[in-house]
Order: sequence, then structure tokens, then C-alpha cells
Amino acid sequence: MDIAVGLVILVAAGALLAAAARHFKVSEPLVLTVAGVAGSYLPFVPDVALTSDLVLLGLLPPLLYTTAIRTSLVDFKANRRSIGLLSVGLVLFTAFGVGVVAWLLLPVPFAAAVALGAVVAPPDAVAATAIARRVGMPRRIVTVLEGESLFNDATALVTLRTAIAASAGSVSVLHAAGDFLRAAGGGVAVGIGVALVLGTLRRRITDPVLDTTVSFLAPFAAYLPAEKIHASGVIAVVVAGLILGHRAPIWQSAASRIAERTNWRTVEFLLENSVFLLIGLQVRVVVDNAWQSPLNHWQLIGSCLAILLTAMVLRPIWVFPAVYLPRKLSRRVREADPSPPWQHPAVISWAGMRGVVTLAAVFLLPQDIPQRDVLVLAALVVVGGTLLLQGTTLPWLVHRLSLRGPSRAEDALQEAGLMQQVTDAGLQALDRHSDEDTPSEVIEGLRQRVGHQVNAAWERLGPDESDLLTPSEHYRRLRLLMLQAEREELLKVRDSGALDHEVLQAVMRVLDLEESLIDRFDEGEDELQRDEPLRSPIAGQECAHLEAAPLTVRPDTPGRCRECEDEGLNWVHLRMCLTCGHVACCDSSDGKHADKHYSSTDHPVMRSVESGEAWRWCYVDSQLG
Repeated sequence: MDIAVGLVILVAAGALLAAAARHFKVSEPLVLTVAGVAGSYLPFVPDVALTSDLVLLGLLPPLLYTTAIRTSLVDFKANRRSIGLLSVGLVLFTAFGVGVVAWLLLPVPFAAAVALGAVVAPPDAVAATAIARRVGMPRRIVTVLEGESLFNDATALVTLRTAIAASAGSVSVLHAAGDFLRAAGGGVAVGIGVALVLGTLRRRITDPVLDTTVSFLAPFAAYLPAEKIHASGVIAVVVAGLILGHRAPIWQSAASRIAERTNWRTVEFLLENSVFLLIGLQVRVVVDNAWQSPLNHWQLIGSCLAILLTAMVLRPIWVFPAVYLPRKLSRRVREADPSPPWQHPAVISWAGMRGVVTLAAVFLLPQDIPQRDVLVLAALVVVGGTLLLQGTTLPWLVHRLSLRGPSRAEDALQEAGLMQQVTDAGLQALDRHSDEDTPSEVIEGLRQRVGHQVNAAWERLGPDESDLLTPSEHYRRLRLLMLQAEREELLKVRDSGALDHEVLQAVMRVLDLEESLIDRFDEGEDELQRDEPLRSPIAGQECAHLEAAPLTVRPDTPGRCRECEDEGLNWVHLRMCLTCGHVACCDSSDGKHADKHYSSTDHPVMRSVESGEAWRWCYVDSQLG
């Protein structure tokens, strides 16, 4: 009972602290860790003793998996060289660099000092992504940080085990290299095998509940067999998650994907909060044990601070040469991937917060290793120090360096363009598969349904100062009112007891699904504010029409649609033909005169002439530019 009550309090406290951190826009990992430290000194809070097995088996696999399934495999491949240099090269560099400093300052063997270096070497995916999501870093930086954090754990754990074996005098350099290759190769093989088996199984599962159950088993199905054959369970989990996430649109149904995203977001939220709270709750016991060591207190404090400083300084020493040196030495690398601005490696250098892996790895140190309590304290000082110093100042650094995060307005523009492209493909399929036996009202209903969907995406790009409700906003408001009335009527029937509960639940699920889709589509709509012209980030090199078209021409009727005026109609947004300068209304308007102008003239490219917008659209190829 005491354990159950403790778990409930832990989860509830973590949720409340995380909610408060989000409300006040401060670092969630830092708030949770500091709260845990404060709680560890309260007399009524029991001592919390975590084991490495609990963290490595119970917490690490699901945390890695939930990050891996949402990581783009395409982006990961595009940045694999940078990720490899960080997740392997930087971890080894940090492990031996910190090891040398610890060996010079503490009375420990060199192998034990390197073991401590391996413990504090890997930055934490949870801390990095939590801050990156809040700060709004450029997407490439976030991809590199996530990729690094996914694979550096494996390098650190293999290095740690090798150092522990070396401290017992039972390993050679050749043996260590062989262990590393076996761990990495075996982890990749197990991850691929598990992903293929689960993928085959998922293609035969249509029930979202069963599919979610398989998803919950996936990280452990990859981790445990890999560890059994002395391969890297971490690499196996990450590889399996990357493949399963990449193939999800093929192997899973839409309902299963929605259920999986929702469930894993909940699991991730609970585990993240619990982990950082538990890190803080360890502090009092660890400090007390280290304080009772025979080491001089000033030497203890100075050594811990020196190890923290070393772990922070070694990162930029490695990152800047790793970014620019390969490009200077290789023309092929330079042409394939031009050098990023110096602000990018600066942010990556400072995003070195440690977390759950360091917490787990430090408890792998054998009980008989010299100065174990001091080494454990040094590891926790690195975790707390990086969260405090780097975690709190990283948002300021990103702002100071004027790094531009993902633009919500540009994202909305690209979403609209992609929605138009896939809708056009759907309409072409409708034309191919319908025949004279297909009822005309069915075809028209399908066209209206997808037309509303794509028009709603374009309408979100309108001018911020407009007070006119767009057709999609009218639809959203009225449909939500209708759903409310429908739900009230359903509840009346439920309370009367006239129908079975299963029937009522089936109808309720239909109403809930439609309402959730409406709300999800409009999520973040208030954030489409921009302080510069909205242009498409896509250059449109694959579209000859966009390449040939000018950026602008002289409009024939600036600020108005002449056809709408002649017909007594109202327009929503205005577009301009880049061949003849004709200004006409968009597809969300009743007249759809821009589309009609293209149909009658075959002029391929138009652009928005709304205030603050400078994007273009090719009707022929359905591409933004």
C-alpha cells in the first residue's frame, strides 16, 4: 500500500509541477529536479533508492521509443554524419576528457575515472527536446539533438561497461573495440528484425486496442533480446522505433495511429516528469554518503565543480571542429552540405543537459569501486549543473543569436499547399474510379467534402487584421453548435434508458471523433502572427512554371475582384495571375474566379496579393514556390 500511495503522489506531483512550469514558461526538467531536491530534505519524504535495472529496463526503453517513433527517418539520414560525430565521437571524447580530470583530482584508478566520464558524457533526449519545443529552435538543430540523444546512450553504456571491466583488469583495447562493434551491430540487427516482425503483425491487426498493446510491447521486445545476446538494447530500441514510425502510414490503420500517438504522449509525459523528480529525490542520500567519505570537503566540492566545468567545456571544443573541419577537408562534403552559420554549432554546444541516462548509468558502478559515493555525487552535480546553467540560459542564447525557429505561418502555408496537392490526387482518383453508374450526388458530396477541407487550410493564411469570418470559420462555429445539440439529445435518450449503452456509446464515438477533428485542425490558429512577408520556403526548382514566372506583375484591379463586384458576390482572399496580372478571388469565395481564370486561360502561376503574403502557386504541378 505504501508503494502504491508513493507512486500516486509521485505522478500527481510531477503532473502539477510540469503544468506550473508550462504556465510560467520555465524549464520543466529544471523545475521538477529542483522540487525533487527540496523534497529530499523534507522529514516526511522517505529515502528513494533507484536501481540501475529499474531505470534501464523500466524507464529508458519507453522514453527512447516514444522519441524514436516521432523522429523523421528521412531527416535522420540527411544528418547522419553530424549525428554520428556527436553520438559516438563526442561521447568518447568527453568520457576520456572527464576521465583525465577526475583521475588527476580524485584518488581513483584511471579506469574508474573513465567510467565516470562515460556516465556524464551523453546529453539527455528528454531535457533537450523539452527545451527545444518551448524555445522554438530551427528544425535542423532539433533533429541533430534528438538523433544525438537517441544513439549516444548506447556509446556511453558500452564505454562504461568496458571501463568497469578494465578496472578489474580483464579487458584489452582489441577486446574493447570488438565489444563496441558487437554491441552496435547486434543492436541494429535486433532492431531491424523486431521492426519487421512487428510490422508484419500490425498489417494483420485492425483493432486499435490490440495495435496499441503491440506498440507498448515494442521497446521491450527490442531491448531485452539485444541485451540477452550482449548487444546494445538502446540501439535496438531506437532502430526499431525509427523503422516503425517511418512505416506507420503503411503498416497501421488511421485509428491505430491516432490511438498510438495519444497513448505514447501520455506515457512520455508521465515518465519524463517522474524521472526528473526522482533525480532530485536522490540528492540528499547521495550528498550525505559522499560527505562522509575520507575526502577533504573542499577537495570534494572543487572536484565536482571541475568535472561539471570539464563536461560543459569539452562539448564546444568538439562540436565546432566537427561541424567545419570535414567541410574544409572534403569538397564532396562541402558541396553536399554547405556549412551552417556559426550560431547553429553554438546552440548545439550549449544544449548539453544531462538526465535520465546519467542517473541510470551511475548506479551501474560496482559497489567496490574506489570512491564510489564521490563519483555518484559528481555525476549528479553534472546533471543538476547542466540543467541549471545550460537549461535556463539556452532560451536566452537562442534569442540572443537571433535564431529563427519554425514559423507557424510558413508551416500553415506549406500545410495548405500539401493539402491541395494530396486533394488533387484524391480528385483524380475519384475521376478514375467513378463511372456512369456512380450517383452524381455521391460524386458531388465527395468533391464538396475534400473541397471544404483544402479551402479551410488556405483560409488560415488570410490577413490578421480581417474581421470577416471565413466560410470555414462559419462551418466550424455552426458545426460545433450542431454537435452540442446532437450530444444533448443523445444524453436525453441515455437518461431515459430507452436504448442499450453499447448503441449510445457507438453514436457518441462518432460525434466525439468529428469534434476532435474540427478542434485539431484549428489548433494553434491564433499563432499565425508574422512580422515579415509570408513567402514559401520552397524554391520550386522542380516546377518549370514557377521558375519561369515573375515574382509579381502589375495588377489590373488592385485590391478587388472585378467579377465578384459584377456578380454582387463577396470574396474571402485575393489572388493575382502572374501572366496577365488579373486579380480574382480564391476557391473559398463563392465565385472561385481565380480558378475559373486559370481554366479559361491556362495561365499556370498565381500569387497571393493579401497583405503580408508573397507566396506563389502553380496550378499545373500543384506546387508552392
